[in-house]
Amino acid sequence: MMFKTLFSAAVLLTLAMDVAFAQTPSFPATDWPWWRGQQRDGSAAPDQNPPLQWSEDDNVVWKTAIPGRGHGSPMLFGRHVFLATADDTRKVQVVLCFDRQTGSLQWESVVHQANYETKGKRKANEKASWASSTVATDGERLFINFFNDGAIHTTALDLKGTILWQQKLSDYVIHQGYGSSPAIYEHLVICSADNKGGGAIVAMDRATGEIVWRRDRPEKPNYPTPSIVNVSGKDQLVLTGCDLVTSLDPATGATLWEIEGATTECVTTTLTDGKHVFTSGGYPDNHVSAVLADGSGKVAWRTNTRTYVPSMLHKDGYLYLTLDAGIAECVDCATGETVWKARLGGDFSSSPVLVGDLIYATNEQGQTFVFKASPEGFEKVAENKLGESVFATPTICDSHIFMRIAHYDGDRRQEFLYCLGAKN
Repeated sequence: MMFKTLFSAAVLLTLAMDVAFAQTPSFPATDWPWWRGQQRDGSAAPDQNPPLQWSEDDNVVWKTAIPGRGHGSPMLFGRHVFLATADDTRKVQVVLCFDRQTGSLQWESVVHQANYETKGKRKANEKASWASSTVATDGERLFINFFNDGAIHTTALDLKGTILWQQKLSDYVIHQGYGSSPAIYEHLVICSADNKGGGAIVAMDRATGEIVWRRDRPEKPNYPTPSIVNVSGKDQLVLTGCDLVTSLDPATGATLWEIEGATTECVTTTLTDGKHVFTSGGYPDNHVSAVLADGSGKVAWRTNTRTYVPSMLHKDGYLYLTLDAGIAECVDCATGETVWKARLGGDFSSSPVLVGDLIYATNEQGQTFVFKASPEGFEKVAENKLGESVFATPTICDSHIFMRIAHYDGDRRQEFLYCLGAKN
């Protein structure tokens, strides 16, 4: 009996130590393992040379048709590209795996069969899709969020597409749609489901799906992906929206600090300059703000700029914004003052990506503007047009651009996954 007790205690201690020393997985610069890239802030590896010019006939390495529709970004891991989609023809929500070199489909995994359309009077925004989350990986598993059967579910798959576990986060009342992506932290996958019915943010064990901690959220619609930032000397899980800016300990879910702020409905992924966390939202108030992340509750500055859907970028003390209405803007992080502003054109839903000192920003009409990330003034480097409809944020990795683009043939909409790169 004594041996058994000691053995059990040793096992528990070992498990506790495994959890305590679990580290967030790291990846080579040639991978893009989750939404907004390895730094979670839209910045790509600076030492690469993606193309500046492309068209249907120029610098297209490969192009592959995608069944259905979705707004999730391509995720890159090793030799593969992963993408979520919802195929109305078959009424399925699936994860797709493509060969990174050729674009050929390697496998598809049906995560949910039917039951993803709303049943009440309230319909999703016409711009929304039923596959707007980006797949995440910890190097051993894939994770994806879908709205299905009136609730949000997180699903884990192995690298060959076999479903390992599913966990319901909460019931979900559709207001605009759903697009929050999984966030990986240490041994956890953290997912959120803010909604008018009262949602939750849930941390699950990556291997088993068991809930490690859970926090209920206000009964208000809201859409951001959980933001994990290191600021004021500690890792913080920052949630914006629901009229709050909330900081939690990502390991335990304990509240670090919380203030009234942001606005009710936010979409963008929060980022930091090491001192502030920057929030933006679009309903009922347009705003961009800088909140001190030291727990003081102080808002350093706030503007009424409408950066509702596209997430922001930070570089060397300046924020770079692509406003929904097609305007690029540079803002001083310390003061909130606009340094420069320039009209790009079109409407923006996808988020800009930073590569070195260049920003790639794609509008809904398929135009991509490449301009300098510099406070000295707006300087456009290139402009390209591909497709007629783009809502997904491009992934820029290993000198290639992976874009989810739709073409129209009359009323028929067909999505494609493009790999763009300079041809030798």
